[in-house]
Amino acid sequence: MAQHQVDAVVIGAGPGGYHAAIRLGQLGKKVICVDRDEVGGVCLNWGCIPTKALLHVGEVIRHIDHAAAIGLKVPKADVDREGVAKFKTDVVNANVGGVKTLFKANNVEFIYGDASFKDANTVVVKKKDGGEDTISAQAVVIATGSAPIDVKAWPRDGEYIINSDDAVQMKRIPKNMLVIGGGVIGLEFATVYTRVGAKVLVIEALPQILTGTDSEISKTLGRILKKQGVEIMLDTKVTALEKAKNSVKATFNGEGTNGKDETREFDMVLVAVGRRPVTDTLNLAAAGLAIDDKGFIATDAQMRTKVANIFAIGDVTGQPLLAHRAMKQGVVAAEAISGDKSAAFDPVAIPNCVYTDPEVATVGLSEEEAKAKGYEVRVGKFPLAASGRARTMNETDGLIKLVGDAKTDMLLGMHIVAPQAESLIGEGVIALEMGATLEDIGLSVHPHPTLTEGIMDAAEAAHGKAIHIVNAKPKTPVAAK
Repeated sequence: MAQHQVDAVVIGAGPGGYHAAIRLGQLGKKVICVDRDEVGGVCLNWGCIPTKALLHVGEVIRHIDHAAAIGLKVPKADVDREGVAKFKTDVVNANVGGVKTLFKANNVEFIYGDASFKDANTVVVKKKDGGEDTISAQAVVIATGSAPIDVKAWPRDGEYIINSDDAVQMKRIPKNMLVIGGGVIGLEFATVYTRVGAKVLVIEALPQILTGTDSEISKTLGRILKKQGVEIMLDTKVTALEKAKNSVKATFNGEGTNGKDETREFDMVLVAVGRRPVTDTLNLAAAGLAIDDKGFIATDAQMRTKVANIFAIGDVTGQPLLAHRAMKQGVVAAEAISGDKSAAFDPVAIPNCVYTDPEVATVGLSEEEAKAKGYEVRVGKFPLAASGRARTMNETDGLIKLVGDAKTDMLLGMHIVAPQAESLIGEGVIALEMGATLEDIGLSVHPHPTLTEGIMDAAEAAHGKAIHIVNAKPKTPVAAK
């Protein structure tokens, strides 16, 4: 049983936790980071990184399938499941190894184990060998992240009824797959498994996929996915899952079934109905902390909880549950612990990316949200079908949409369905943070031919000045400078 005395202990080594630990190390603090699993948390080991590796494989398969359209005769891709799984694992291991190297370089000590509070300044770590370490720390950062929500009525077995952790391992490729949940995780795995040969049905209980996303963007993606062979049922609920010998019988009812019960057989069912914060093993009460009714821990802009020396970051602090949000919060917490009074987490907007094929990326307000907030909205749109660069890539399905304030011309939101949308959205993030107008974006000379010039065209379209599309007449005059 080892005793440790440190400046700070970080509970959790996911994106938020490792950012906090490394920044604390950079600032000269003696720091220990604890995790029950591998460095990198869900993001590096089970989420962002491995799913993107699998989605890249899927994207290459799609390019092979459509090679004839650009004059290339290529045999159909023969999917070596073990080879694909190895590629994914190699990518994960390289990223995990990179974080471990950064821990060493910044004097961060890493301990494997289950951490819980003894009091506000003491953390007990139960190790896999049965031993216990005690860490006394001036500051504690809670960065324990989130886990898939398991539905008790549909018990997960990891083989036929699976969650996202199982799906990413790709132990087998099903012939028929049901995905329950049309959110980010459900749609990404629907894309992966469709590409490698599965027939996928996505069932979403709400009226649109990607609930909360701009509805025009959601509909655009839905139309593209259906064209790719993904079946989607909206406003439909799964009422029962019944395991047979080598399959699962699913019964569902709703708009997708014309209000009647429908039963189909699947050889794999992915339950992707959301994620929950992981706080149940922390013994928060011993530290004087509690969670709200959704399981989250309240913090201020410095990521400080109601207990002055305890900080919380990432998924345990509420929506949106995104790695890049956790990363920035981790840096803020570390700098606040080190005495920087100006450190604060105060972004104008946080981007969100969905790695379907094509990708979806959004930042700021949707058209619906802007109207609900009372804005008089001015919208500029540019379809990829009008993009010279998109045509050269044989990728003309998609849309770039800007939402602006008609009175001030300020950009309120940017929404993209396109290849490389995850990179294109960076322009929207900077524009929102710097208070750009639609006119600013339209006046900025973008390189040609590129996908990014579609953002400029969308901004110009908002003012009826786009060159590459026929302009709708603007409802309001162009704002005078």
